[in-house]
Amino acid sequence: MKVKCQPRAKLLSLVPGLLPSQECIKPVKVDKQAGKAAAKIRIEADGSYFQIDQDGGAQKLEKAKITLNDCLACSGCITSAESVLITQQSHEELCRVLAANKAAAPNEQKLVVVSVSPQSRASLAAKCKMGVLETAKKLTTFLKSLGKCGIAVLPQRGSMGGCQTGFETPGLRGWVHYVFDTTFSRNFSLLESQREFVRRFRRQTEDRRALPMLASACPGWICYAEKTHGSFIIPYISTTKSPQQVMGSLVKGYFAEQQHLTPDQIYHVTVMPCYDKKLEASRPDFFNQQYQTRDVDCVITTGEVLKLLEQEGVSLPDVAPAPLDTMLSSAAEELSTHPGGGSGGYLEHIYRHAAKELFGIHVDTIEYKPLKNKDFQEVTLQRDGEVLLQFALAYGFRNIQNLVQKLKRGKSPYHYVEVMACPSGCLNGGGQIKLEGEPKDRLQLVERLYESPKAEIPEENQAVAELYEHWLGGRDSEKALGTLHTEYHPVEKANTGFNIKW
Repeated sequence: MKVKCQPRAKLLSLVPGLLPSQECIKPVKVDKQAGKAAAKIRIEADGSYFQIDQDGGAQKLEKAKITLNDCLACSGCITSAESVLITQQSHEELCRVLAANKAAAPNEQKLVVVSVSPQSRASLAAKCKMGVLETAKKLTTFLKSLGKCGIAVLPQRGSMGGCQTGFETPGLRGWVHYVFDTTFSRNFSLLESQREFVRRFRRQTEDRRALPMLASACPGWICYAEKTHGSFIIPYISTTKSPQQVMGSLVKGYFAEQQHLTPDQIYHVTVMPCYDKKLEASRPDFFNQQYQTRDVDCVITTGEVLKLLEQEGVSLPDVAPAPLDTMLSSAAEELSTHPGGGSGGYLEHIYRHAAKELFGIHVDTIEYKPLKNKDFQEVTLQRDGEVLLQFALAYGFRNIQNLVQKLKRGKSPYHYVEVMACPSGCLNGGGQIKLEGEPKDRLQLVERLYESPKAEIPEENQAVAELYEHWLGGRDSEKALGTLHTEYHPVEKANTGFNIKW
C-alpha cells in the first residue's frame, strides 16, 4: 500500500463542542410582529429551537449558519495565523512526513513516536465494536505498519490491497516506531495540579487572585480565555501543562535522552479527541528554540485516524494485535484510567488530595450537585456545617461564560473549577468519531469503554515516582517546574469591522 496524501489540510469543525462535519451556528433570530407579545423560545434536548405563540402552537426555527471565514472575522476562536499552523497539523501532513522520513538517508531519519489519548481510544473502540485493550493493541500494529505492505492482519482476511498478509514483522521500522498512551503523562498533570492547588489555597489571604484555580487542560478554553478575558482571567488559570504537552516534554526530553537522540531527531505525533489540541501544540511556549522543534510536531484527531484506516483499506478489527509500548521498563504493560469522568478526573483528584492535605479528611465518595444543567455541577466539603472546599465543573461555553461573569462580579464561591469547552467534556470532543444512534446512547457507550480499564492512583505509580526522582531531580526542582508547567498570554483582537468600537 502507498500513502496517499492530499495537498492541503481541511479546516473543519474547529469550534469546540461540535462533532466532525457539523456546522457552526449563531443564535436564531425571531422577528417580533407588531401588535403581538414577545415570542417565547423552547429548546429541545436535541438542540432544536421552537417558537411558541400565544395560543401554545410551536413552530420549529431554522438555525442561522455561518462559514469558517465568518468565524475568523471576529478573532474569538481562531486567527488566520493559527489556521496556517493547523495546516501543519493533519493526517495528510503526517503521511507526507512519514513518506519523506522513509526516503531520507539513514542518518537523517527521525524516530517517530505516536501518543494516543484514552478518549480517542474509547471512541475508536466504540466505532469498531471492540474493547479498549484490543483496540490499543491493534491500533499499535496499524500505526507501526502505516503505509507499508506487510501490515499484520488476521489470517482469515487472505489478502488486502495487493499486499501479502500475515504476521510479518518489519525489520527496520521506517514508519512509526513507538506508540504510547497519554494516560501515563496525565499522572504528572494530576499530581502537579493537586500540589498547585494546595499552594494557591494556602496563599489566598495575601493573593486575592490565587483562587479559584481554573483547570488548564482544555486548549479551547485557554484560547477563549486569552483572547476574550486576557489579563483578568489568566492569573486564575492553573499553570500545569495538559497531558498532551507533558507527553511532549517526556518524549522530547526523557525518552530522547534514553534513545541517545536530540529532541529534533524525534517526530512526535499525538492522537486527540479535540481540534483545539492542534492549536495547543503550535503555541510558542512549547517550541524548543535550541533545537528548533516542537514538543508535539503533529496532532491528528480520532476522526483522522479513521480516515487513515479507510485510506489504507484497513478494518481495525481485522488487524493483528501487538504488545503495548511503555516509556519505562518499570511502567505497567497494560491499560489504566483515572476515575472522575472522561475529561481526566481533575476535580476529583484535586478534591481528594486537598481534603486530606489541608484538612486531614479522607474522602470516600464524591457527591455531585447538578445546578442549571448536567454540565454545571458542584461538589462541597463540609465539617460541622462549615464549608471547607467548594468545587465545580463547567463544561460548554454557556456555563463558562456564566462562571466568568460571576468571577468578574466577585460572586464566585468556588475554590476550583474543572473547565472544558466541549459540552459533556472531552469524550464529546469535536475530533471524535460520530457514531450512529442517539447522541446520549453514543456518549454513554464511549464513557463505559473509557472507564473500563483498571483505575490507578497517580501517587502510587512507581514509574512516575522514578521519573520525578531520577530525571526531574525531585518534585520541587526547577527542572520539574520548567518541564511540567507553562504560562499564558493575553491576546489582542484584530481590528476588524466586527469588533471596532465606533
